[in-house]
Amino acid sequence: MLSTQLLLLCMMAGFQLPTFAEPMIEVFKWKQMDFLNRGDNSDPHAHHSRPCLKTSDSGVNNSGAFIQYNNVPQGVTHFRGRLFITTPRRQEGIPSTLNYIDLARDGRRQSPILRAYPNFALNQFNVSAEHLVSVYRTSVDACQRLWFVDTGMLEYPNNRQQIRRPSIWVVDLATDRVLKRFEIPQSIVEIGRGMASITVDVQAGNCGDAYAYIPDLVNRRLHVYHLRDDRIWSFEHSFFNFDPLSDDLNIGGQKFRWDDGIFSTTLGPHQPDGSRNVYFHPMASTNEFLVSNRVLQQESNAARSDHGSDFQMLGSRGSSTQSTMHEYDPGTGVIFFAEVQKSGVGCWKTSKPSSAENHGSVYSNAREMIYPSDLTIDEEGTIWVMSNSMPIFVYSKLDTNVYNFRVWRQKATRAKRGTVCQ
Repeated sequence: MLSTQLLLLCMMAGFQLPTFAEPMIEVFKWKQMDFLNRGDNSDPHAHHSRPCLKTSDSGVNNSGAFIQYNNVPQGVTHFRGRLFITTPRRQEGIPSTLNYIDLARDGRRQSPILRAYPNFALNQFNVSAEHLVSVYRTSVDACQRLWFVDTGMLEYPNNRQQIRRPSIWVVDLATDRVLKRFEIPQSIVEIGRGMASITVDVQAGNCGDAYAYIPDLVNRRLHVYHLRDDRIWSFEHSFFNFDPLSDDLNIGGQKFRWDDGIFSTTLGPHQPDGSRNVYFHPMASTNEFLVSNRVLQQESNAARSDHGSDFQMLGSRGSSTQSTMHEYDPGTGVIFFAEVQKSGVGCWKTSKPSSAENHGSVYSNAREMIYPSDLTIDEEGTIWVMSNSMPIFVYSKLDTNVYNFRVWRQKATRAKRGTVCQ
């Protein structure tokens, strides 16, 4: 490090000292996930092997048997001391799909157990038609409510079953009470597995007038739900499709091809007229796009055969910048990206043109940040990232003797330092 005298000499001479982005900080890591309530009355800290499964005639696991290896975390969202973590039901043996970590109680543990949210009973999909089936990612709005989509699908290999209509949920984080459950009609979408994220557009003083934007990576549509009118409509556009030049991936030693369409949306700053840009991208793409929220909030616009120039391509972020989730930070004016091909976090300052030259790298770690599946920013301006080694789980086998899942964090103000995004 430079001595104090050298620093003073540099400042007196008018030299610009270099600044460096502060790396993402590892908060938690797990070899395998564990839960306070596994649903099988077993001790969550005891060693166990894979139990025998009881299945119904349809092949659904009705025993509630916990299969630790099958639990792969996907989403991460922080709100005032609780870290929400999702475990979609892509395999059997998932005790609860929506969970949280109590940071005051378990925050010092390296591998904390997950607690079902809002309770264990609501996570038991076989109990009631209105219980949770499978949740990928969550979002907290300006009114202190937790939003998410329940896909309603058990995505068991070779036995996918849409056992419930996909639904939009809103939970009051002050009381942990479910405020709203809206079933998405079949006229909008037949299956729910492509609705893996949600972005909420609302102002704190007008909580009833909320809009939710839901990318559909399978059907390549953008669904819009209006809370006040309790209605949903869908947009189609060629920009929602994957890029065939960007669908070859090499992550965690696995080479594969994914054709995921529109994957993530995030809201930019308020414009002088009160509108906001909605930035979006397919996962299998390196391009970024935008549309005004005013366009999306008009249901009649969804029926148009030609959207004119309402949807705009901003440009390419550069090679190997395929991204799952991205989010705008109002404190810095920067959008941060979870970049799967780079095993890291990227950034773009929205006041600059969108280009490869203006797209920065915050952090990259091919050994430990394997497949950043989610990135969110809390009300305090802290970035949270989940990495879950998903390609290894899908195409190979996880080594349960090493750490496979990690949660990371960093202040947005620090993450942008030393990059083109400052």
